[in-house]
Amino acid sequence: MRIGGIASGMDIDSIIKDLMKANRIPLDKTIQKKQYLEWQLNDYRSINRNLQATSSKIGDTLQFESTFMAKNVTNSNPNAVDIKSTNSIADFTGTISIERLAKKATVQGGELQQSDGTKLTEAQVKNSTLKELGLEQGDMTIKIDAPGKAGEVLTFEETDTIESVLTRINKETGVNAFFDSHTGKIAMTAKNSGDGAITVTGGMGDKLKLDASNAVKTAGLNAQFTFNGLATERSSNSFTINGFEVNLKQVTTSDVTFSSSPDTDKIADTVIQFVNDYNKMIEELNAKIREPKYRDYQPLSEEQKKDMKENEIKMWEEKAMSGTLRNDPTISSMLTKMRDALNSEVNGTDGKIRLSDIGITTSNNYKDNGKLIIDEKKLREMIATEPNKVSELFTKTDEGLATKFRNAIDEGQKSISKRAGSVGAGNDTFTLGSTMKSMNEQIVRFEERMKTVEDRLWKQFTAMEMAINRANAQSAQLQSTLGGY
Repeated sequence: MRIGGIASGMDIDSIIKDLMKANRIPLDKTIQKKQYLEWQLNDYRSINRNLQATSSKIGDTLQFESTFMAKNVTNSNPNAVDIKSTNSIADFTGTISIERLAKKATVQGGELQQSDGTKLTEAQVKNSTLKELGLEQGDMTIKIDAPGKAGEVLTFEETDTIESVLTRINKETGVNAFFDSHTGKIAMTAKNSGDGAITVTGGMGDKLKLDASNAVKTAGLNAQFTFNGLATERSSNSFTINGFEVNLKQVTTSDVTFSSSPDTDKIADTVIQFVNDYNKMIEELNAKIREPKYRDYQPLSEEQKKDMKENEIKMWEEKAMSGTLRNDPTISSMLTKMRDALNSEVNGTDGKIRLSDIGITTSNNYKDNGKLIIDEKKLREMIATEPNKVSELFTKTDEGLATKFRNAIDEGQKSISKRAGSVGAGNDTFTLGSTMKSMNEQIVRFEERMKTVEDRLWKQFTAMEMAINRANAQSAQLQSTLGGY
């Protein structure tokens, strides 16, 4: 039971609240520290997400030789042949003439009829079972040999439909087949082009009139062409020679000439984008470790926020959240390793190579904190004249700058993860998590202690009120006994 200041005239509720405020000061400080660590945790994880994005981007671009193999290919007759580079560093020049395009083998079966001699309908093909169509007797297998794919024997049940038969043929053999409702015939086309014919055997093939006595066949053909004076063939109109993809489109009456050169713009844009991303990243990281720390602005308690306006809270917390990673040794160390990686040498085929050799240098302005500066003219000249050298600088196995730089990022990520973990990680698995877990336990214990303290204060003041009530009652009784004197 809690009794207010009825007898004493004191505002007991306010007195206890004020006493509890004083008692809660250590608890509020712990909650503030925990809030600060949460802000720090979020900043660490935000940096790690950005580092992961940068690492992945480098892995998808600068670490691959193909990035530096981009070519501009020209040819005298793009309507007849299309040529593009896929993985060739060397330039590619020559002639090609096309005598014949590759074709796919085809088969047209005989007309499928009902018992009255009329054509099967599309509805019957879809819905009627082989038994209902009278096609279930005898051999229920089919074997289809096609160019590039040896035949497999498929066996069917009387409950199958012609449509389900065709579905399995399309999925499991080297042909694409369909039923044409206009002619009442099944047509097949080989999935692969090139020399050879489609051969259908087995009882089901006979029932579907795809056998030799009913079917009309057209054999597949290889493409025939002359490449740099060499007469040759391919089973497909699309193929690769020396890292260049060739797509034959039509027969020619004269030679088609072609040549390639480095796609300077595409390669330069990739390198420039990396430099811009790097400069932006180190600018943000350096700003973070140099961010001012306002020690007079501690995280606000819920009680403090009640007496403040929304914009006041926002302005206060902007200062309170500042400097969470000021002078952070992990980030500072990672920045140093990244700069060292990009300033290192690579042992190329023709000697040592550095970024400065391709027109990329470090700023002399100390305020830039190691930003890179690009001489685009020199970079483009190097890409055009020595693409292998540019490629080796970034992609050489184990010592290319892309690998070294990515390793520095990955090491930094691991160090940050040890301190700040990742989303979903258990608190026991990283340093800040363990600290915050311990703080949570302290807060719970302190809250329980505060409840005990508050109950004790109320008991004490209630006892005081009851004592005053008794004293007042005794005084009134004595006064009454004395006759009001």
